[in-house]
Parts: sequence; C-alpha cells; structure tokens
Amino acid sequence: MNSHTAEHLFHGALADEYHFLQRICPAAAEMSQRVGEYVEHLPPRPDGCALELLELGCGTGITTRHLLNSRDDLRIVSVDNAPAMLAQARVNLAEALANGRLELRESDALSALETLADDSMEVVASAYTLHNFLSGYRTRVLAEILRVLKPGGLFVNGDRYAIDEPAAHLQHTQEEVRGYFRVFLEMQRPDLLEQWVVHLFSDESEEHLMRLHPALEEMVALGFAEIRVNFRNGVNALVSGRKPWR
Repeated sequence: MNSHTAEHLFHGALADEYHFLQRICPAAAEMSQRVGEYVEHLPPRPDGCALELLELGCGTGITTRHLLNSRDDLRIVSVDNAPAMLAQARVNLAEALANGRLELRESDALSALETLADDSMEVVASAYTLHNFLSGYRTRVLAEILRVLKPGGLFVNGDRYAIDEPAAHLQHTQEEVRGYFRVFLEMQRPDLLEQWVVHLFSDESEEHLMRLHPALEEMVALGFAEIRVNFRNGVNALVSGRKPWR
C-alpha cells in the first residue's frame, strides 16, 4: 500500500447514512463541538477583517456547523473528497453557503492545501478526519498545514488518537466493536454493522493508526510550536499547535 496517497473511504451506505456515527460513537460529535468551542475563544483580527479558516474533511457538515456558530467573523473554506458527504453538507449548510460565509470544495486534504499560498490561513481545523489518513499522507498534510498557516496561526484537531499502550488500546477497541453490534443489531441493520466494522479495521491498521505521543512528536519535528493536548478521554483528544512567529 502506498502510504502517501489519498483514499476514498466514505461512499455507499457508510456515507449515505453517516448520521449513525453519532449513535455508535457519540464522542465524535462531541469532538466537533469542542473544535468549535476552541475556535470561539480565539481573539478577533485587529483589523476587524474575517478570520480565514480552512476545514479539512467537512463530511456532512457537523463540525462546520459548530465552527459557523462559534463566531460571526469566520470565513470558512471546507474540503472533502467524498461526493456523497458533500452533497449532504450542501443541504445542511445551505444558509452559510448562500450568505458567503462558507465555501465547499471537493478535494482531498493534501491537494487542497497545495493550492494555497504560504502564510495564507489564520486557522486550520479538523475533527475526526486525520486518523483516516495513511501515515505518510498524514505527514505531508501536517507539513502543508504548517506552510499555509500565517505566523502565529492555529491548527486545531479533535480526533481519534490511539492510546499509546497497545493492550489498553486493544481493550478500548474491543468495547467499541461491542457497541457497534448492540446498536446495529438492535436496529436490524447488519449491512451497516459490516460497513462500520470494516471501516474500523482500516482505522486500526498499522498504515493508519495515529498514536497520541508519536503524533505530538511528529508535530514537534515538523516545526509546530505551543503544541497542547487540550482534552483527552480514551482515544479522543483535542490537539492544537501554532506556526512559530518569525
């Protein structure tokens, strides 16, 4: 497997009925809310202009909505490479699209970042996206995030960061799978159970797994500053870092 390529993981029933994620993993929706709350407390630009924010992986617009509701001075460009997810986001976020506060683009994260100029974004935000990336691709994405951020600019990511201790992480994953079975069999949806278990196998593969402390060390190595773990519960963490001031 080429670890530097973009994948297309969300299609078919997984994308069309993505709202079931909130049933099997309520922590994902909570991380979306936490990302919005974190951005809410950033200071406004001194010139009174809009804060330029790039969102990686808008999905159906759950995190995007929290970001839009967090403050009135945001202008968001949000990207996703899954057409079925974007179609739902366009419906869910129609008002923000109409009033110009939001632009949606069909693109994978790396390709979208590579089109942006150096030092062009105040904020890059994401929730439950980067853990889906192959490890080499994720490293390139992080390097591009640092490049496009303005000096002092913020990267905030609410995501699935694997527990560093393998046995503890395995126990957590086993409990997660049991939850999938409870939810989907109760609903008599073995088709969705299959889809989400297969997706979880992808998340848990060595090519994708994003353990917390190695991920933080990678951010240090790439040049991020002020790296913080603002929240941690099980595999869920809210991580932030800034581009150093020159």
